[in-house]
Amino acid sequence: MKVTTMWRRLRRLSVLALVLATVGVTVPDSAPPRFDASLVRVDSASGLDADTGVVWILALGSDARPGEPVLLSRADSIHLVGINTRTGNATIIGIPRDSYVDIPGYGRDKINAAMTYGGPQLQAEAVAGMVGITPDYVFTTSFEGFSRMTAGLGGVNVYSPDSFSLPEVSFQRGRNQVSGRVALAFVRERKSLPGGDFDRSRNQGQFLIDGLRKVAQVTADGGIERVLWSFAKHTDIDTGPVELYRLARAVLEIAPAKIDNCVITGGFGFVGAASVVFPNLAQAQSLAADAGRDATLEGGCS
Repeated sequence: MKVTTMWRRLRRLSVLALVLATVGVTVPDSAPPRFDASLVRVDSASGLDADTGVVWILALGSDARPGEPVLLSRADSIHLVGINTRTGNATIIGIPRDSYVDIPGYGRDKINAAMTYGGPQLQAEAVAGMVGITPDYVFTTSFEGFSRMTAGLGGVNVYSPDSFSLPEVSFQRGRNQVSGRVALAFVRERKSLPGGDFDRSRNQGQFLIDGLRKVAQVTADGGIERVLWSFAKHTDIDTGPVELYRLARAVLEIAPAKIDNCVITGGFGFVGAASVVFPNLAQAQSLAADAGRDATLEGGCS
């Protein structure tokens, strides 16, 4: 039984490598027909070559409207995701988008403004300055890209701790099957939630967990080639096929049940006329100290 499982896994990974190598050869010859997402390696980061086996990915949802540059618009969703490739553990640290912090070279501002000043690289620097962990990669998606990705997976069964209603759809407490625009509405809503931005960030982290669970189901059913081909074909990637393959393999090793989903807390206030969040930096740095080395939280989210 163990031998059969091993051979199935090796065959699956071999096919994955072939798919990514093919993408690496064919996609650069012509620009992707649409922008769904971007994956960049952070300057000076160790990435998958880290001796600890821990990789940190900054997952961003761009606030770009049609015609606006996705990578130079405010970040609507900001999550620092740590992956332990040896244990399958992972930690998600949600950062409220209105957190008022120092932006390297630009003074104090909402943290999501960093992307408008310097794209994903500066956004990574701002997050590193706030939390204390420098991400190895930054993955950014657009509204449309997110909608298409969830639809391509056949939807996601996401857990909502709250019941809330929007003009176009209602969500119940518990499991909700969402896809496309409905999934986008779920992860973007804050006004209907008791904790506002904090609860939205929590829901976004939960969606990442349940989305990963769906990816695992799809790939287990033999759909890994289709998922990765679609991802690579519509993602602006600045890593090579081999590195992308290794990163995909690391993500697929995560056990959804072993993921901690935390949100940095804080208080609401104003800077001039702008509503901001004053983040709990002590909590942020405590999470970094706890999970920074092994992507595992021993002390919980506080």
